[in-house]
Amino acid sequence: MPMPMPTIVAGQQRFTSAGWPVPEERRLVTVLFVDIVGSTALVDRLDPEDVRALQRAYFDTVGGVLRRWHGVVEKYVGDAVMALFGARRSDGFDAYRAVRAALEIQGALDRRPPPGAPRLRVRAGVATGEALVDLAAARDGGHGVASGAVITTAARLQEYAPPGGVALCAATHRATVGLVDQRRVPPVALAGKALPVDVWHATGTTRPAPPRHEGPLVGRRRELAAARDLIVRAVRDRSPRWLSLVGPAGSGRSRLLHELTRAVRTVDGTPARWCVAHCPPYPEPLAPVADLVRGLAGLRAGEPPATVRRRLTAALTDLVPPGSLTEAVYALEALLAAPHGSGDAARGAEVAREALLGLAARQPVMVAVDDLDRATAALSRFLHRLFAAATARSLPLVVVALHPPEWADVLPGPRDRRHRLAVPPLRPVETGRLLRHLLGRADQPAAVARLLPLVGGSPGRAAAYVASLGAAASVPEAVRREVDARLDRLDGTRRAVLMAAATVGTGITAATAERLLDWASGRATPVLRALTATGLLAARADGRYAVADAVVREVAYARLPRATRAAFARRAGRPAEADAPPAPVVDRAAGAHVRPVVAASSERAGSHRVVQLGGWTATRGRVPSAAPAPTADHDCTAGHDSTVDLGHAAGPDRAVGPDGTLGPGGALGPGGATATGLVPAAASASAVPVLSTVSVLSGGAVGGGGVPSAGGAGASARRQGRARRPRWVLPRGTPVAA
Repeated sequence: MPMPMPTIVAGQQRFTSAGWPVPEERRLVTVLFVDIVGSTALVDRLDPEDVRALQRAYFDTVGGVLRRWHGVVEKYVGDAVMALFGARRSDGFDAYRAVRAALEIQGALDRRPPPGAPRLRVRAGVATGEALVDLAAARDGGHGVASGAVITTAARLQEYAPPGGVALCAATHRATVGLVDQRRVPPVALAGKALPVDVWHATGTTRPAPPRHEGPLVGRRRELAAARDLIVRAVRDRSPRWLSLVGPAGSGRSRLLHELTRAVRTVDGTPARWCVAHCPPYPEPLAPVADLVRGLAGLRAGEPPATVRRRLTAALTDLVPPGSLTEAVYALEALLAAPHGSGDAARGAEVAREALLGLAARQPVMVAVDDLDRATAALSRFLHRLFAAATARSLPLVVVALHPPEWADVLPGPRDRRHRLAVPPLRPVETGRLLRHLLGRADQPAAVARLLPLVGGSPGRAAAYVASLGAAASVPEAVRREVDARLDRLDGTRRAVLMAAATVGTGITAATAERLLDWASGRATPVLRALTATGLLAARADGRYAVADAVVREVAYARLPRATRAAFARRAGRPAEADAPPAPVVDRAAGAHVRPVVAASSERAGSHRVVQLGGWTATRGRVPSAAPAPTADHDCTAGHDSTVDLGHAAGPDRAVGPDGTLGPGGALGPGGATATGLVPAAASASAVPVLSTVSVLSGGAVGGGGVPSAGGAGASARRQGRARRPRWVLPRGTPVAA
């Protein structure tokens, strides 16, 4: 069979402003390649008309599975099928959907064999990587949709899958670990690859293990106390409540729930019962209900049927009428075996609901479901009916639902019994504490300053960055998938403006966006305001808009093809930087996120790394003797906590180490002879390219790990007055030049 090669579109690369202004994107996609085992010998034995009938039945069956998992058939090559996942829109689980489709194809062919043909066996290869995708052609039968080495890799991988099996590349393995059962096999030598390639064989799906929560809880004390008080009040008043813990992916919703289960173990001396379930991506309709039953009965994975029946019987003995016990146990067994949402499983869900209500009549019950935004209609009905029945009976029952802010459910019951508790980003000082803990376990404490601006207050993102230290990619794969999904939830116009803003480091105005996208005057203003309302852009005092999250900006820029970057740069009147966006700089506004600043046009990103801090700019080399002496308002000192405080008076020496980081000591030698220093921005002028950033905080009290400094209760009047001015404090090890 001929190997598919990346499709090359002849002619000059297109750049048009019609519709979605970026017709092509560099996207992270998953490619599924399926081929029939022994197809050559099979075709040789058949008449051409029989071959056509076989192909039609085969392609129809495979195409049905791919469409069910939202895959796009890119091409048919002989008897092989190539499909793309994440080509037009990513949900963060593109690789998982591709593997699920690959695992189902063989079963679908077995259930629907082609007429007059022997049983077909197929091999599948799944590879994940970057490809250039033609968005307009990303539909079934759209040949030439994607170009990239990932296509050839998937085709080569399927040759090393067993008949009826699925072979995965390393990137697909990492994206699906914990969701798919996998078995590692010896590395294989793929044609065209210089080194052997790691391969895994997917053997089936698995129930995700509960998340592990290690280390101290950082922040979230206020949210934890509010949730606990609400639950305790609901139990005391015997007034059911629906509590939604709302936050984006990685915000720490699951950790907050974990701590809540520990904080509310009893209410007024009565033990409280927690039943917790988690919605995996694309679950079986009633799979979370089955998990609630497992928790109610104390079942563990892999227990024999006799043990399951005995535990279910014990759990239901006092919760259902004796005459219905046997039938209830059988219904729950059917639910656990096949939670597909119909027949016996639906009856099992009814039994589970009555069992939870019966338990709530005896003691407080909390039913918690994580990632409820992934729930099926069957699960939503189960929770709504449970809550409505508990409300009607005045039972001490609380439903705790965890989901992202953009998801909304039509909640049952009176409005005063529905509560929404936001899980906001961690404060900078809390993010620093979390990073120090994670990096201390990874034996990389010096990376705090580098990661602090990238984490954005997200505990999940912090863990991903720490886990990926030393990896080649600048953005961890898990973070890239989450950001890609967030970008793809935007419509075409909003995504276009956001990508345009990512290419303009100084911030973008409505006029600039319209010039870059070739739009009519007035079209960009409402889009910029809408993006600001969602938190993707931040409005500045000078009327410009900047991408609020440095990682979102990097991913958005990376998705633009080189030709589009060059076109945007040309229309913006600046040189194109094809390899990286203009690097950001910190805004002095209190609590501000990263704000971008474009380097001088004569400089290239990466040639220097300096930081602008309000009226000061870090620069390389000796502090110029012509620079004006520091004033009391803008002095730079470093004390024993290795901080730079722009609010304290000091002499001209700067406590900056020769390696370009803030050192642990006080002032250095005389004359400002340091390898790295701080000079007033007016003295440095435009000769100093502003090309990088560190975290700068304001407000609050001094902490040991780089937090703002403020006068304490016992400080002198002069010190307290000075503390009221904004002062910038950098954490230990912050690079001010490189």
